[in-house]
Amino acid sequence: MNTSNPPSTPPLKTIVIAGGGFAGTTLARALEAPLPPGWQIVLLSEESYTTFNPMLAEVVGAAVFPEHVIAPIREMLAVTRFIMGRLERVDHEARTLSCSTLAGLLEMRFDHLVLAFGQRANLDIIPGLADHALPLKLVGDAMHIRNRLLQRLAHIELSADKAQRRTLGHFVVIGGGFSGVEVAGAVIDFIRSAHRCYPRVKARELRVTLLHDGERLLPELPAALGAAAAKSLAERGVDVRLGARAARVHADGVDLADGTRVVSATVVCTIGARANPLVERLGVQTLRGRIVTDPDGQVSGRPGLWALGDCAATLNLASGQPSPPTAQFAVAQARQLARNLLRHIAGESTRPFHHVSRGMMATTGHHRGVAQVFGIKLAGLPAWLLWRAYYLMRMPTLGRKVRIWVEWTWSLFFPADVTHLRFTRTTDVETPPARPTQP
Repeated sequence: MNTSNPPSTPPLKTIVIAGGGFAGTTLARALEAPLPPGWQIVLLSEESYTTFNPMLAEVVGAAVFPEHVIAPIREMLAVTRFIMGRLERVDHEARTLSCSTLAGLLEMRFDHLVLAFGQRANLDIIPGLADHALPLKLVGDAMHIRNRLLQRLAHIELSADKAQRRTLGHFVVIGGGFSGVEVAGAVIDFIRSAHRCYPRVKARELRVTLLHDGERLLPELPAALGAAAAKSLAERGVDVRLGARAARVHADGVDLADGTRVVSATVVCTIGARANPLVERLGVQTLRGRIVTDPDGQVSGRPGLWALGDCAATLNLASGQPSPPTAQFAVAQARQLARNLLRHIAGESTRPFHHVSRGMMATTGHHRGVAQVFGIKLAGLPAWLLWRAYYLMRMPTLGRKVRIWVEWTWSLFFPADVTHLRFTRTTDVETPPARPTQP
């Protein structure tokens, strides 16, 4: 009788993906089905959901509820193990990492590590920005901005000082890229719609100014579409100021580089990005804060370490330039990197990233937008409808798609919701509400 012990099962080899945004979740989903036996996928993310950042302006303008622009990561994955935690340390030589979780520090071994944790807001780019401006990077930022708009309207009603009313009713957006243009359009539409509920506020007291230090809006798009966006915003009442560089932000306005001041109590910032602090500790080569990779997505000189999405400066052979930090390119990079990882595992040669942009688009308010798709330029209602159709298709679950479609349809016929959500807890009821502070 054979009394020898049966052979033990070898440990699974692991691909760890750090980051649960567009890039990280797309990569995990693309790897799940074709991953060979003996391998597993682990996805690390500080949040339990993916935020559809291009739709944050929709939250600011109350076109959708905040929970409609996020998707639970656990619902998006089939066999990938999800761990909610922050990546703290990477030992590339030992192929180990540590992350902080709800259960404490977790140590893990990896065979391949993919960095897909995006970038963070840089509030040091302009003096005073961190103290007095409202960034727009997260869904919480969008809700805070919307609440601040409603606070300003309520404050105007209670103020008898004409100068103060003008300051409170002036909303400034810094940045003329996609986020800046979209949030400026959302803000002007929202305050015009919400104005109906504030009878002591005059329409002429509400203004929106968009500051952009470039010669035209949306520099990523053709000049004609940038001009169309500026015209569309101006027609809606937005004061578009080109060549206006913000030099300092105060509690009551913005100083421009030419010495003039724009008086405002509410400043929204859509510019400035910085690298995840871990990037510096890794000691890898960076380009404007983004990790430099080989054309196939592998970090130069670091076998088994890969990067994609906003945190990576990956050369796109189709243009000869680093890929822009947009959702479209993050998804394309993720699908290409999934194929490269599978080729690497199979001992085959990887391939460089090559993606021809299908187009870019931006909304400029309700029923208006600009777009370039497959070389075709669109403006107005067709561009707006195309923008909504694209992001509706990008939603990962049918339930999310239906909910957003219902909200968008509702907003076509009914005014914006003016609910100011404070999330007051029972223990806070006896405490008088704090007086709103200046941004």
